Amino acid sequence: MSCDCSKKSCCKNSTSLRSATLVGTKGSDDWARRAPARAMMRAVGYTDSDFKKPLITIAAPHTDITPCNAHIRQLGDALEYEVNKFGGKGFVFGTPVVTDGETMGTEGMKYSLVSRELIADCIETMHEAYLADGIITLSGCDKTIPAALIPLARRNMIGLTLYGGSILPGVSPNDGRDLNIVSVFEAVGKKSAGKMNDKEFDEVEKNACPGCGACGGMYTANTMASAIEAMGMSITGSASHPAVDRSNRINPKKREDLLNSARSLMHLIKKGIRARDIMTRKAFENAITVVLALGGSTNAVLHILSLAHEADVALTIDDFQALSQKVPLIGNFSPYGTYMMEHLDEIGGIPMVMKMLLEGGLIHGDCLTVTGQTIAENLADAPKRPDNQDVIYSLEKPLAPAGRHIIIMRGDLCPEGAVMKLSGKEVDKHEGPARIFESEEDCLDAILGGKIKKKDVIIIRSEGPKGGPGMREMLSPSAALMGAGLGADVALITDGRFSGGTHGIMVGHVAPEAHDGGPIGLLHEGDIITINVPEKIITIDVGKNEWASRKKSWKQPKPRYKRGVLAKYARLVSSASTGAVTS
Repeated sequence: MSCDCSKKSCCKNSTSLRSATLVGTKGSDDWARRAPARAMMRAVGYTDSDFKKPLITIAAPHTDITPCNAHIRQLGDALEYEVNKFGGKGFVFGTPVVTDGETMGTEGMKYSLVSRELIADCIETMHEAYLADGIITLSGCDKTIPAALIPLARRNMIGLTLYGGSILPGVSPNDGRDLNIVSVFEAVGKKSAGKMNDKEFDEVEKNACPGCGACGGMYTANTMASAIEAMGMSITGSASHPAVDRSNRINPKKREDLLNSARSLMHLIKKGIRARDIMTRKAFENAITVVLALGGSTNAVLHILSLAHEADVALTIDDFQALSQKVPLIGNFSPYGTYMMEHLDEIGGIPMVMKMLLEGGLIHGDCLTVTGQTIAENLADAPKRPDNQDVIYSLEKPLAPAGRHIIIMRGDLCPEGAVMKLSGKEVDKHEGPARIFESEEDCLDAILGGKIKKKDVIIIRSEGPKGGPGMREMLSPSAALMGAGLGADVALITDGRFSGGTHGIMVGHVAPEAHDGGPIGLLHEGDIITINVPEKIITIDVGKNEWASRKKSWKQPKPRYKRGVLAKYARLVSSASTGAVTS
């Protein structure tokens, strides 16, 4: 399909392109001295006509070590073709990828959140260095999704982002039930507790991940893809489309997303619509509302705060709590529920959910999106919620009432805030002795060794943004607790994070973190901790004099890393309560 704008303003003939400075198109002041740039670009296939087209950066965070991103280069190449077809000149480049599911529970996981900043910096560097006119960023695994949007917000680029899609569920050969990566983590706990034999364990591990795509439940990848679609920074309907079919070929819906993304980008360039025209305060409220309604990952708090920071939008951790009081939980998704993203796609995807929320007065319909239309206009033809299904509950009869999913906790332990994920569970209070662990590995060993008892309050500290450094996710110990049957009887509190696949009595993002002298770093083994959900506070039963003595004797630990990426990150990163940002 050819560009349909008038010749005078057509993107293919524009003389106001930023990239014209890079190549010095004829008639510009830089034409002569930019000849070397043109010569080098001709060597890779650029022609005279290409120099007159908008230059489009296509960020493709690809690696063949993980199913989340193994197909992303293929999407990048297809997207380049679509961009060129619509009158642009695209070029594809890669970025690092750190996959949480594969690095979980290891030192490698310290690089996961760090990679969010690294990927964003890589994208910004490539786009700005080549003076590109527009950008489309692809994403797959968790951190690549916010990282794909951060540079657009930071530099107010003309562009959009596109999620590579969710993995299809695996199928158990025993009973035909759906499997996913969290099935494997929880199987570890079951096997250690003697509830699963070797053959059963192997069948879960070997069948959980059938092909390409990010983890299939309402974990961090699908949560953030949904949030960004709700924010208006990706095309309508794209968040729920699976990555591939059962033959591991690119899903036809995802190919349609590529075409629509390219078309939308050229429209944005023509109209001069930039990221911050779309990423407004109202747009962020829409994103948070969809996360809360679907029962999304607690990582959304961290990532949305980071995006708001980059977009210069005033947003705090307390805004999540304010919206939580209004938004009921209607999504019945793994890890706390039954279904996967594929099942949502079958009944109408994110547009169907957003239409419900719009009609319920819970989201703003007047927000601009990358389609050039408003949220309300995009949703005009969206399907209604189907009857006779329990993937998405109605607003009138939700899975859980408002205020029963993500809760922002305060109190003695977390004066700057912490994040608790209820997912509809009826938990009012948990009280018990602190079990102190200075790392995730030590805690996991204790769980698998049968050393954790009912009522315990596990404290995993020194895993915060600075102290870890990198704020690792605690999926291995949390899943082991669930697998061992202790999920309802043991609480876990950390200055680290939780995977979107985590469920149970879990409190993360405790701030200030232990490394900065936060109260979590002053706890002793056996201190009585009370998690009061209705009051949204966590208290510590320690006398004032004793507490003052601990504070006086505390000394900040030395950095764990003196050089390299993790050392740089630890020096720059902010508190989790402000999004763990580095800029």
